[in-house]
Amino acid sequence: MANVNGTGTVFNLPNFAGQLYSATPAVTPFLNLIRGNVVKTDNFQFSTGVEYSHQAASQPAISENASLTAPTAISYVRSQNTNVTQIFHEKVSVTYAKQSSGGRLSGVSSSLDQNCAPNELDFQTARAIEKIARDIEYTFINGTYQLAANSSQANKTRGMLAAAGTVIDCENAALSQDFLKSAYKSAYNAGADFTNMVLVCGSDIKQRITDIYGSQWGFALPPTRNIGGVNVTQIETDFGTVSVLLSRFMPDGVLLGADISCVRPVEQDVPDKGNFFREPLSKTGAAEEYQIFGQIGLDHGPGWKHFKIVNIGTAQSN
Repeated sequence: MANVNGTGTVFNLPNFAGQLYSATPAVTPFLNLIRGNVVKTDNFQFSTGVEYSHQAASQPAISENASLTAPTAISYVRSQNTNVTQIFHEKVSVTYAKQSSGGRLSGVSSSLDQNCAPNELDFQTARAIEKIARDIEYTFINGTYQLAANSSQANKTRGMLAAAGTVIDCENAALSQDFLKSAYKSAYNAGADFTNMVLVCGSDIKQRITDIYGSQWGFALPPTRNIGGVNVTQIETDFGTVSVLLSRFMPDGVLLGADISCVRPVEQDVPDKGNFFREPLSKTGAAEEYQIFGQIGLDHGPGWKHFKIVNIGTAQSN
């Protein structure tokens, strides 16, 4: 079913009776996970953290005589990392004739059926909002960074996969417990503290994670004699507890480890309007036209808090 690029009319938006379903899943699990931490900004470029580093730890060897002279000072240099908010913008346009023809049904109907979308404007608005949410979910995971230099360029927010500082390459081998343990260890050695680490993955890798950990001794024992199956949603590692989150927007062959404790959406309000608002557009004819506008970006925190495993093959391995 093809969508219409343009104004909705009586003839290109037929009405149907029956239960309404979305053929495209509209769930946004990663966005739902972090949306409670939203913060506001009044600058499209914002800081994702200021970092400093220490030299390698060592044992001092300072004699009593040497202690009579103060050592050379060490001054710790700070560096700032940034990301940007970006625009999400949709339009809703429905003719007066379409809005007044809610009783005209196409397809099969009976005396028990009613138009599944009696208010076309509300229906189209809700779908536009769903599209924005799906685009934000995709962007927060897969987004590539771009800082606009002028008004003809688009700001593009950096997503979690681009921000992840630790990378483990499977080189097309199947995901295994050894690869996972290597990723946990490498991330920990890079500075990750596993405060609230979440593995974000697609369907293939989610099943592989369950296969890897569900076969451990004692784990797969059923709670009753009439229930089967295993769904691993939490893993105990040497460095902390890790949760598992399934997202349809993760690319194939990639697993993300995101420390959610430092991840938050950053919204940029329009004065006196807020963010992600619907407002009417100027009329040019017999149609209701609205725009939905919002600006949002991702504060992903330091890259060393996150990791990713890439080039995961599809072959099964124990």
